[in-house]
Amino acid sequence: MAQVRLEKVSKSYGKLETVHGIDLEIAHNEFVVLVGPSGCGKSTTLRMIAGLEEITGGTISIGDRVVNDLPPRARNISMVFQSYALYPHMTVRDNLGFGLKIANMPETEIKTRVDEAAEILGLGPYMDRLPANLSGGQRQRVAMGRAIVRNPDVFLFDEPLSNLDAKLRGQMRVEIKKLHQRVQTTVIYVTHDQVEAMTLADRIVIMRDGNIEQIGTPSEVFEHPVNVFVAGFIGSPPMNLLDASVTGDKAVLDDGVEVPLPAGCNVREGQQIVLGFRPESFAPKGHSLHGDAGALTLRRVVAIAEPLGTETILYVSLGGMDVQGKMLNPRVVHPGEELDFTLDLTRLHVFDKAFGRSVRA
Repeated sequence: MAQVRLEKVSKSYGKLETVHGIDLEIAHNEFVVLVGPSGCGKSTTLRMIAGLEEITGGTISIGDRVVNDLPPRARNISMVFQSYALYPHMTVRDNLGFGLKIANMPETEIKTRVDEAAEILGLGPYMDRLPANLSGGQRQRVAMGRAIVRNPDVFLFDEPLSNLDAKLRGQMRVEIKKLHQRVQTTVIYVTHDQVEAMTLADRIVIMRDGNIEQIGTPSEVFEHPVNVFVAGFIGSPPMNLLDASVTGDKAVLDDGVEVPLPAGCNVREGQQIVLGFRPESFAPKGHSLHGDAGALTLRRVVAIAEPLGTETILYVSLGGMDVQGKMLNPRVVHPGEELDFTLDLTRLHVFDKAFGRSVRA
């Protein structure tokens, strides 16, 4: 069983601590994505699991073994890098089998494993090509195939799609999901792209400044962010976040607009809060996702309209800030047009401004 456990794991470079005693448990066959902005510690954490970075403190276990002092080759992991790291003078076949050859594996076993990986990833027509004659997506599949042939306990992916264009990234996300379903192995995947995280993960680990902010399923971190950082990071377009103060059972925005607070908010009179709502919860009347019943209606002037085919993103001013709304089944909207927007009060998020934490029950 290839579960992975991190207990109080930290990393320091001299006096600078970049990962601050994190705890994380990943189940066998789970697909976990570490996500966060640049410099949050996600790649350093992955490299510590791989053995490419020494840990400063704590314990890393893979299966029933503590691997703190084991070199990478003894951890039975395979890592796929952003740069592909293919040998340019070797064919696809030779790239796939090179690691096994170095390990003195019998030729018949190498051929069997290479052929199996090629079949899984659809590389059969390209086996005699050099990397220079492959597309970016094909090179990335070769890199994944080189990891597959080792039959590792854990796959580690370090931003593997960041060099690809948007269309190829979408295709490769599907390939990676299929790969996980096929090989049934634990996967730890690092990305700064929250769309990749949401579409690939069984669970998402959101990191900031060397700390874990929240762990949960894609649905949990999207619907129930624990703080302002997670709320603003997860979701595309991002959540609208507006400063407000509590007056009675209402949040009063900086421009005087009053918004009824949802039940179960642990707030006090006069408290400074941050009110959050996603663009899909703020839509022109008749164009919302959940209907208009029970919603707060606000008449706003559209500053910018971004048509996206099946929906249009509308920018308006609210609470002294530019906010985004989402118009489903859209029509043409012109800048300067006034529309009645409905704010779904059941989908509001409320955070304490001083500490950034959610105050909803």
